[in-house]
This record gives sequence, structure tokens and C-alpha cells, in this order.
Amino acid sequence: MSGVSLRILSRKRQVLVGVLLIATAALLQTMAQTPSAGGPDQHRAMLSTYCFTCHNSRVKSGGLALDGLDLQTPVENAQIWEKALRKLRGRLMPPPGNPQPAQKDVDLFVTWMENSLDSGAKGPKAAYVPIHRLNRTEYAASVKALVGVDVNEKEVLPQDIQVGGFDNNASALGISPAFLEQYVTAARQIAKIAVGNPLRLASVTHNVTAAQESGLPLPPGTRGGMRFQHNFPADGEYRINVLDLGLGLYTSVLENESALVIMIDGKVVFRKPVGGFEDQTLVDKKGAAGRDEIMSRFAKIPVQVAAGVHDMVVAFVDRSHVETDDNVAAGFNGIGALGFGAGNGRMPNLRNGIEVIGPYNPTGVSKTPSRDLIFVCDPAKRKPDRAQPQENAAGESACAQKITENLARRAFRRPVTSEDVNRLMPFYELGREAQARQGEASSKDINGSFDLGIEQVVMAVLASPEFLYRSIHSADTEVTLSDLELASRLSFLIWNTGPDDQLLVLAAAGGLTKPGVLDKQVTRMMADPKASSLVISFAVKWLNIADLDAVKPDPALFPDFTEALRRDFSTEARDFLSSILLEDRSVLDLLNADYTFLNERLARHYGISGVYGSQFRKVVLTGTERRGLLGKGAVLLRTSYGDRTSPVLRGAWVLDKLMGTPPAPPPPNTATDLSVKTGEKPTTIRARLEQHREQRVCMQCHGVIDPSGLPLESFDAIGRWRTTDRQADHATIDTRSVLPNGIAINGPGELAAQLSTRPAVFAEALAEKLLTYALNRELEYFDMPQVRAVVRAAAKDNYKFSSIVRGIVNSDAFRKQGAAK
Repeated sequence: MSGVSLRILSRKRQVLVGVLLIATAALLQTMAQTPSAGGPDQHRAMLSTYCFTCHNSRVKSGGLALDGLDLQTPVENAQIWEKALRKLRGRLMPPPGNPQPAQKDVDLFVTWMENSLDSGAKGPKAAYVPIHRLNRTEYAASVKALVGVDVNEKEVLPQDIQVGGFDNNASALGISPAFLEQYVTAARQIAKIAVGNPLRLASVTHNVTAAQESGLPLPPGTRGGMRFQHNFPADGEYRINVLDLGLGLYTSVLENESALVIMIDGKVVFRKPVGGFEDQTLVDKKGAAGRDEIMSRFAKIPVQVAAGVHDMVVAFVDRSHVETDDNVAAGFNGIGALGFGAGNGRMPNLRNGIEVIGPYNPTGVSKTPSRDLIFVCDPAKRKPDRAQPQENAAGESACAQKITENLARRAFRRPVTSEDVNRLMPFYELGREAQARQGEASSKDINGSFDLGIEQVVMAVLASPEFLYRSIHSADTEVTLSDLELASRLSFLIWNTGPDDQLLVLAAAGGLTKPGVLDKQVTRMMADPKASSLVISFAVKWLNIADLDAVKPDPALFPDFTEALRRDFSTEARDFLSSILLEDRSVLDLLNADYTFLNERLARHYGISGVYGSQFRKVVLTGTERRGLLGKGAVLLRTSYGDRTSPVLRGAWVLDKLMGTPPAPPPPNTATDLSVKTGEKPTTIRARLEQHREQRVCMQCHGVIDPSGLPLESFDAIGRWRTTDRQADHATIDTRSVLPNGIAINGPGELAAQLSTRPAVFAEALAEKLLTYALNRELEYFDMPQVRAVVRAAAKDNYKFSSIVRGIVNSDAFRKQGAAK
């Protein structure tokens, strides 16, 4: 080799050695910066400085002693450390007023401890979930999927007990004789609606308020009406009664002529005028008799309708006098103390709803979505939807068995046996024979008795424990769920109801647990409209905005608040959550998305211009104050009292829902009333809280809670933006705050931005609640390593919601059953 070549080789070696030295130094520096580099001794020093003073073997504050725990093997005390980690993440400990560690030291310890607990996790991977009944929302969803009947669960069953914010906790879903009687009664009514019977005359009243709460918009050009779904049990004539048009003592409502229209599936089936000079004169002259004469035009209105669920609209069409009815109500309060001529009293309106009676002169029962789900065969020789006759060699009994088997398989969420079918067939025979004995079956309706027998089968299936209860096989040790059990758990997680045919067939063949299959099913199911249950049954309950009726704003203080506005809050929240969870965006958008969903009324309430009409639409926000969950009226109302805002409720909501670190409740006998005493000068809530925090025992909690609630004081108790407090002589609102980690913020936008800087914390709070919902139980300390694994995996996909769902579905906690207790 030449000298030149040797010199080049020597230089390459020198460069290589230099690179290695630099890389080694960088690696050593990185290791020194990792939480594990300092080792247990470093973290013990922090604990000794800030924690052992109270939590030692002698003082044992809160019954907790940390000084005797071995940091070399933290997994041996995982249950204690998991509780400590939650307190540290939320900076709930050490209590405010005590010496505080730097945030970087807290972060280092939390990361080191989580890694130690996760890498050396011991104990069970899953907990035991006992047999439990369907809660009422699961029951309604399952009935809809099984027989196509919409059930108002609030009318069928009482409120379920909530545990941890959710009403699907297995430990709280027992049953009593009263519950069982309600289930049987509901099953009987649902079966009648699903099968349909032209021989029964029924009367159903649709309430105006209930129809408005459905969220169905009225057609453009109509006003003052209602839109609803009605199930017509058979083909035939039905008669509609308009129960009240608001024709009271005074005739102002009749000043102008309008037309009342009835539409079925978008087609006008009735139109008649009301009001104008002739009607007003009639009432002026005849009084009550004149009003009755007008109302008679809108009674027993005959319409021909085919069986099934149809969309109905009853509303008014007239010349536009004002932009919206709301403007009349809000802008004109009448004359004098009694308010003569006030509000909507100058226009006809629906007061008591609509009554639908029928069928009269029935001609049979045509195909409906419910009958399509139930009648998988037809015993008649001629199929109703075929032009040519087709022999059904199996006969009625064989067809009934086929229908029974199909219903039972879908309802019981598993393949059925001949024994299952044999237990149900007597109900068919009983119903068919009873109908035949009564002689009610028309000779023209060859399926009359057959249908009554199937109705009894549907009732029996819906009242069966196999339908009403969910269970997982158990043993003395931890067991893996069968494919069918896994299919059911997956379906109730995403759809709030049992598996569909595709999932059942796959599970019955043992194919669900094959590699990659479960993920594909998650993708398919998340794209199905039934996945909206993740918003209705999970998200709004996680965020505690499902029951907005719990807050009743004082009408004297908030005269502009209406029930319609409350419904708008709910619609906005649901649409916003749907746009992120169901469109598979990053869950971080829940904190900082720059858009929301508004109609004109809600936009006006928020002070946002350029939005017209009653329909909700996506609106891009120009400022930061309304971004994400913190700017939503539903959240702001639910975290207020009826007469004022509450930084305490709002701060606790942020800590609990968005950080997963709920503060402890106030000690017994602690004064929590911050109302202004009679005779005292009104002050802001902030001023009253500052006075309250002067007491050390109060400061320990409020010093953590209030900093996250005060930035939201820019919103009043009904979610309006404000700069002054009207209840405190228009004192200026101060939204400045210093978070427990020492960071100063001002206003809701900066609070949301600060929460967004710790994405894993928020994602973990959401994942923890979603796993709780998925497992029908409260989480245990040994579940937390799996929660963190889900979050770490989701971080690689920008925390998309589907990534969190997949992580949960593939966890041991989800796919196993713990040892029986």
C-alpha cells in the first residue's frame, strides 16, 4: 500500500474515532438528563424535601407514609404510587402554602416512576366484571337494532345509577321486581309496534316540547310548529287532531291570516287558513263558541298513510312579520303589568301538541323497516313484494321457527340452539291460537293469526334474560374472552348495542381474534352511524354535560335564557364532539379547535355575527376565547350555579375532566357559601374567593382549584362573554391567574393553550375514562400501565381518537376477564 493511501486511512480512522467520542459524549449527556439517570436516590431526595414532612411513619397524614417505601422496587407498592402520581400530575400535592418542588423535578419523578411501574408491572391484567343488565340507553339502542323501534328510554325505565359519571357500571346494574315488570311491559308495547296490527285502534299524542327537543328542524318557510316521527301500525286512514292553537281570551292572535299545514314525508297532506278579519270577527261576536268553531277545522283531519315510521311536520305558513318568533318574544313585552299583547301571543301557535288516532278502515300492513328485520320469511303463498306466486313449502310453523331463530341469535348475541328455539316457540303457538279463538283474523288477511304469534315471540325475546343481561364467563384465574364475548364487548363500546350479523358470523367462526381482524372491525364500526353513541353515551357523560337541566338559571338575573337556548347548548356540544371523535381527528382538537357549530340564536348569544337561520352549521372562530371545550355554553352552564358563576366548579371540572386529576371534596362542615350577605356591598366572585382562601385549611384546596377556574370568569353563568360583573356594581372582571406550576395566564384562550402544552396528560385523562366506559367498571391501579401504553401508542398517530380506541380494544384489560370474586 502506498504512503498516500496509508495517510488517508489514518485520517479516516482519526475522524471515525472523533465521531465515536462525540457520539459517546452526547449519549452520556442524554442519559444524565433522563429521569432514570439520577436513580432512586435523586428522587428520594425530592420526596424527603417536599413529601416526607407530612407523609412519614410518625405523622402519617391522610393515613399515608412514604418514607418507608423502597424506591428500588416501586412496583411492590404500585397502588400507593399510582395515587401519588395522580396528585403530583395535578399539583394537588404538596398543598398550596407549603414549599413546592420545581415543575421539572415533578416531571422527572413522574416520568421515572411511571416507567418503573410500567416496565415491572405485576399483578392481574384484568379485573372481574359481574353479570349485569343493559342500562336504559343500551336497552333502547338494542331494541332499535333488533326490531327497528325507537324507544324513549326515559319513559320506559327509571334513571340508572351513575358511578364515576357513567351509567353502565356493572356493579350498579342490578334488577328488582319493579324493574322486571317495567321490562316486560316495555317488551309487550314494543312488540305491538314492531309487528303492527291493523285491528288495533290507537291514540298517540306528540308533545310540542318533546318534538322541539328532538332537534329536527322545520322546513324553510314555516314557523311556530313541530316536527316529529310517528309510527303508523298499519296501512289505512288516520285522523289528526290539533289540540290547541292558542286562541285565548283575546283575539290578537287572529289579527293576521296564516295557514296551518300538515306534511308527511315532505308532502303537504292538509292546508287550511286560520286568522284574518273573518276569524277575528267570529271570535269577537261569539266568544268561546267562535273559538270552538275555528278549532273544529283542525280536528279529525283524515290522512291516508302506509304502515311504518314517517316524518311529520305541523307548522304555519304566512307572510313574514318579523325575522323570527324569538324577536317578537324578546323585543315586545306587552302593555302594562299584565303584558297585554306581549310576545308570541300575536301569532297562532301549537300549544298542547298533536294527536294521531288510527288506523280506521285498515287495508293491511305493508313492509316497514321493523317488519323487514323480523319477517325473514313469509308463510303466505304469494310474497307481498313479488309479482309471481312462490310456494313456501316449510309452512307457517317452519317460518315461525326461522324467524324465532334469527331474532334469538341477534338478541342473545350468540348462535342459538334448538333448545333456545323450543323454549320460545310456545309463545308463537299461544299468540296464534288466542287470535284464532277470538275470530279476529280477517279472511282477507291470511297472516293475521301468524303475525300475532310472531308478536308474542318478539315480546318473549325482548323480556328474556339472555337479551336483558350481559355476562362473561369467569373462573378462579384470569381468562381470555371468547370471540363472541369479545364481539359483544366491542359492539357495546362503539355502538352501545349488540353485534351485527357480520360481527356475529366472524366471532362464531373464531375469526375475530386472528391478527389484524379486530382492527379492521374497529375501522368498519367507527364509520357506521351507530358509532354516534360514543358521543351520546360516552363523551357527554364523561364531560358531565349530559344533564343540562340540572342548572336552572334565575329568570330575574338571566331573563334572556330560554329552554330553546339550553337545547342549542346541547346541540353545539354534540356536533362539536362528533366532528372530532367520529371524523377521527386528534383528541387535542377538543382543547383548541378554531371552529364550532352555531345557529342564529346561539351565535347572537355568543356575540358572533353573520349567522342566520335556525339550522346549525360549522362556523370558524376568529378569536381564541370560544375555542375548544372551554368556550362551549354547555360546559359553562353546567359548571355554574343558577344565580352566579363558580370558579370552583369550573376549576374542578378542568382538573377532573381535562387533566384526570380530580380534587378532593371539601372537608365536612367546611363553609362553601360565597353568597353576598344581606347589607354587604356586592363584590366579585374572585374577591370573595380571595377572602375565603385566607384561611389555611381552605387554601389547601382552593389554591389548586381556583387558578384553573378564574380564567373562565369572562363567561357569565349562561355562557355569555362579559368584561364587567353586573351583580357586583359592574366591577371589572379580572381573569389573571397563576397555575400551580408557576405559569401565569390570563383568560380562557391562554388556559386552553397551557393545557395543550401537555398533550399526554389530556390524552391519558380521556383514555382512562374511555377504558372505564368500555369495561363497565371502575379502573384499578393495575390498569394504569395499560392506559399509559395506549397513550404512548396514540402519540405516534397525533393522538387520533381511533388510535386510542384501537389501543383499548387490544389491551389485556379489554380482552380478558379477571378472576371471579
